[in-house]
Amino acid sequence: MFLALPKTSAAKAGRSRILAQIALTVFALPATCAAQAQGVQYTVDIQAPGRLDDLLETNLDLVRWRGNPRLDQDQLLRLVKDAPEQARTLVATEGYYSPKISSGLDTSTPVQVARVIVDPGEPVLVGDLDLVLRGFEPLDPSAKRIDAATLRNNWTLGVGSRFRTTDWEAAKRNLLRQVMQTRYPRAQLAESRAVVDPDARRAMLYVAVDSGPEVRYEGLRIEGLSRYPSHIVTNLNLIKPGDEYSEAAMQALQARLQDTGYFSSVEVGVDMSAALEENIDQLQDEQQGAPRAAQQNPTLLPLLVRVTENKQRNASVGLGYSTNTGARAQVNYDDLNVRGLRMKSNVIAESKRQEARADFYVPTSASGYNDSFGAGFERTDLRGEITRVATAAVRRAWGTPLMERSLTLEYLSEQRDIDNIPTTKSKSVPLTYSITKRAVDNLVLPTRGYVANVQLGGALLPVWTDERFIRASARVAYYRPLTVATSLILRAEAGILASKEKEGVPGTFLFRAGGDQSVRGYPYQSLGIQEGNAIVGGRYMLTGSAEYQYWFKPPWGVAVFVDAGNAGDKFGDLKPAYGVGVGARWRSPVGPINVDLAYGEAINKARLHFSVGFTF
Repeated sequence: MFLALPKTSAAKAGRSRILAQIALTVFALPATCAAQAQGVQYTVDIQAPGRLDDLLETNLDLVRWRGNPRLDQDQLLRLVKDAPEQARTLVATEGYYSPKISSGLDTSTPVQVARVIVDPGEPVLVGDLDLVLRGFEPLDPSAKRIDAATLRNNWTLGVGSRFRTTDWEAAKRNLLRQVMQTRYPRAQLAESRAVVDPDARRAMLYVAVDSGPEVRYEGLRIEGLSRYPSHIVTNLNLIKPGDEYSEAAMQALQARLQDTGYFSSVEVGVDMSAALEENIDQLQDEQQGAPRAAQQNPTLLPLLVRVTENKQRNASVGLGYSTNTGARAQVNYDDLNVRGLRMKSNVIAESKRQEARADFYVPTSASGYNDSFGAGFERTDLRGEITRVATAAVRRAWGTPLMERSLTLEYLSEQRDIDNIPTTKSKSVPLTYSITKRAVDNLVLPTRGYVANVQLGGALLPVWTDERFIRASARVAYYRPLTVATSLILRAEAGILASKEKEGVPGTFLFRAGGDQSVRGYPYQSLGIQEGNAIVGGRYMLTGSAEYQYWFKPPWGVAVFVDAGNAGDKFGDLKPAYGVGVGARWRSPVGPINVDLAYGEAINKARLHFSVGFTF
């Protein structure tokens, strides 16, 4: 910019003043720009009880604009002025409709302080619920009807509860979810309102639900199959054409298919495309004033199963360590289609145990049976006894994860070696029935309930059997929460074998105790019968455990426990060996991980134990 000035003395003085002003302006400009770039500085002090403090801290504009370089003093004053109305709207979502709220700006400190003070007053409570069901008349008069009284009892925002917006929305979603699970998947909320009286501190609720059409299954459609035969899906499908819609039935089918191992993902639902077209036609008729026609026949929708197949062959290698059997290296090879059968094989090399095995699984039959057969070889070196066992077995399993049953027929040929004792050989053909009952709140991380297993079997015929015997065993684990942060686990295991002679019975069917999942504080399988320099199995076994857990920071916890038990050839000889200790716990996604330090009273030694999950 060019500035021309007169050349008189007075003009010279004026020119000096003008130049000085220009200089001051130029030099002050960077500081002014910096102040504008930084914006007005302030802190926010919110005084509100309980969770309201966090609610306002997260949502008030006064907080969100803090540190914004474009905020000036006038805008800050406007935010302070608007804060009470914003806060009033926010605290209403928590059920407070008559709060006393004030705000102000304290400029007496180097950094200004914007204060918001909230006295929420008394909350609004739910006064009553008017629940109206429209439709919900089953086409089959003998079918069970959806009961409004039951839905009202299951309503999660009960009379007397604080009326919170999030709870109100969640209660409506939960109600709709309940009615959509069976027969009426297209049910919807027709109307809902909450009339709040702040003076009486009461909220009167009204919810109307429309059933939509009754839906039944038309047939089965499968998408995604290419490698494996369709009977893998059809044999597991218990849903028949004409059955009424049921989310529980579809979830059960999805779980069964996922458990087969053939699929990496499974989705089970119904094809709603035809129903959507019908909806559009119905809406057009209603918009034109036509009354809604009563449903004469159920809406038929196909059952749709979408699968993503696992690759046919898979090989894996693993390394690990167990405080029971030492370091481990493992190689697995699976083939999902060996002449229509699924094959699983592995080779395991541990410090105290080596095994090679292959099993073939027939796809689950339409009756729900899982049949398999296989063979293997195992060598163990435990407590001075070296055992080599060759097996071949056929097995039938059925049931659900909550109630499993199996029947196994196998042939065993065993060789036992103990120092200074001649080698013994035995063979046997036992038949074993097993049943497992799970009544827990979570199959992976149980905290409440029980799991029990009972096995009964034996070799009763003198066919490829050196010594006939009958064997029975039982295990149970009981889980009980004591408080929010503490829980109790009780375990017990018992076994008995009856035979004329002990010699000739494979050692696999005898009983020993000790180890991570038995009596902690003692080496694996170290409690039994002394035979030469070895510990061998006995005819009887009895163990028990009590464990107290404290979850100081879930999923992390600590535990104290006492275990007791032993094995022997006579029931009267079962003098219990005690183990006591402490442990660390972590509820991992794959199951509980336990690290225990236990003291074995009978051997006067401490031992570290590590385990993942629970045994059955």
